[in-house]
Amino acid sequence: MEPAYISIARRKQEEQRSKIPKEWLLPDRFLPTPSTKNVLDVIPRSGLLTDQERRITEDYDATALLEALKTGKLKSVDVTRAFCKRAAIAHQLTNCLTEINFAAALSRAASLDAHLARHGSPTGPLHGLPMSIKDSFQIPGLDATVGLTALAFKPSTIASDLTALLLDAGAVIHCKTNIPQTLSALDSHNYTFGRVLNPYNRLVTAGGSSGGEGALIGLRGSPLGVGTDVGGSIRVPAMCNGIYGIKPSCGRVPYGAQQDGRPEANGRMGIQACAGPLAGSLRDCETFLKAIGEMKPWERSQDVLYGSWEEQGRCSRKMRIGVVRRDGLIEPLPPVQKLIDEVAQAMGKSGSIEVVEMDISEVFSKAQSLSNALLGIEGGNSVFDLIESTGEPLSPWLQTRMKRKASSTLEQARVLQARRLQLENKFLQIWKDAQGDIDSFICPIAPHPVPPIDRWNGVSYTITFNLIDLPAGVIPIRTFTSEDMRDGKFALPPGKPIGSWDARNRELWTDVDKSVYLDTPMCIQVVAPKLQEKRLYEAMQAIDEAVKPLRKTSGLKANL
Repeated sequence: MEPAYISIARRKQEEQRSKIPKEWLLPDRFLPTPSTKNVLDVIPRSGLLTDQERRITEDYDATALLEALKTGKLKSVDVTRAFCKRAAIAHQLTNCLTEINFAAALSRAASLDAHLARHGSPTGPLHGLPMSIKDSFQIPGLDATVGLTALAFKPSTIASDLTALLLDAGAVIHCKTNIPQTLSALDSHNYTFGRVLNPYNRLVTAGGSSGGEGALIGLRGSPLGVGTDVGGSIRVPAMCNGIYGIKPSCGRVPYGAQQDGRPEANGRMGIQACAGPLAGSLRDCETFLKAIGEMKPWERSQDVLYGSWEEQGRCSRKMRIGVVRRDGLIEPLPPVQKLIDEVAQAMGKSGSIEVVEMDISEVFSKAQSLSNALLGIEGGNSVFDLIESTGEPLSPWLQTRMKRKASSTLEQARVLQARRLQLENKFLQIWKDAQGDIDSFICPIAPHPVPPIDRWNGVSYTITFNLIDLPAGVIPIRTFTSEDMRDGKFALPPGKPIGSWDARNRELWTDVDKSVYLDTPMCIQVVAPKLQEKRLYEAMQAIDEAVKPLRKTSGLKANL
């Protein structure tokens, strides 16, 4: 007798397929095969999109679409249909979706067009814009399974706080996106919907836990998406799929009423997750954060702090940006070190940025083990109860990383939070000690390029900034080239690994055919002081402008 999870998954996937119009299905000759490397060119070659639909989905970013929708140059129903169709195709190529909401989205778009025609004004700052959201966000009437078959066919009865705000702002939510089992992995695989595949290279990971969102945005199946992040879950998929992403500090964007399979308020005992944008252009991230502030989320959600985008202030002097090269736990592989060098040099040549070398390894080196302890404070028991109820095995990435254990005691939790407070206070001093005030710093997102499926190594380069609650963003720079894998020029440094994490990281250079990395995105992380998302954005703007010469021959250029 087959385990219950298999039949549940079969039914759920059948339901999903039934919601894609037959005329939007790819002919067999365009469907990926095991030998297909990337699918970036399939959508234009397939001929399924009309010329107008291609213009809508390729020639506009979300910010430009909003202007065209507000003025009536474009109708929401046409824009929504174009992105619904493109999302359907992207899903057939990468398995990036969970809940398909096309019919309801088109109906809502038509009503928004009618409102604009009747009143002459938009309903809100996101009027008529199709948007995608991660599966953990709840929409009444749709499942929020977070990849767990135990939660399938149990539609939400409430809306997440951010879902309700986006709808009140005029957005059209056309789909929800795929995630890893339990939301706790950096490779998006689950037994309900299957694995998300990377559009650049199907042999490397699409990242997690917002992996479906990353792949969908990477293929322009959505102009603007929302992910969540408790250890890198916005930044990792942004890196893997060559797009922009911002993880705000907690309290900037509503996060309430999420589904994650864990007890309510579990995150408040450990590390709180946050929500943020993933987009094909940097300014779309600002558009999202501006819209959130305009909707006064502090009046509707208890987990949001007061403060509009405009009230966050601006940098009025020459920007000072730090360069952090390593974390003291896992030495970045040669191509990652090379990328940081390239960006540092580009910033220095720009004339608008003062570059400051920084060493924060003292904080980094203590953060990963503490973060892991805080994330596991409940012991994972509620999630394991759900998994075991339908006979699911653990996903491959989780099998050696997750196990049921006893919940922490109150005293153990207090000690962990005291250690966290010490690191937060230490980092306040670091901002001052870096040769005076700095606006932000750059560092790797990971100590390796986009790795093969299920091979993502340590998360110290991302989870540290969840632990001490700093806003952080991702800027795509270029793609990995043959120049990046020349051993003679970019060999590992001599000597023993720093530790077990570093040893595993070296294997991604010594025990992997380096050609697997070719043409995959190379990105950097930018970090700013707590709750200073506008300062982060301005630093990202300056860096994005400075690195333009690095993109001139990059395969990323056509996708930004």
